[in-house]
Amino acid sequence: MDTESDRQQDKEAAEKLRTALEMFGLGESIMRQNLRRAYPHASAAEIEEKLLEWLARRPGAEHGDAPGRPLKVSE
Repeated sequence: MDTESDRQQDKEAAEKLRTALEMFGLGESIMRQNLRRAYPHASAAEIEEKLLEWLARRPGAEHGDAPGRPLKVSE
């Protein structure tokens, strides 16, 4: 049975997820713009490829964003 408290927690969790996804999208946009500046003659497809490479490498966060033991994630 859903209580008012449960519904409030669900709303807060949904808002946090929306915020995180929005921040990810903004970060992606910023990096895409940085790549355009760094490679002004690159095509849109090349920029997207570089963006995907950057996301896969995660420079500065190779082992994740939080402390702890790194886990190997299979693709």
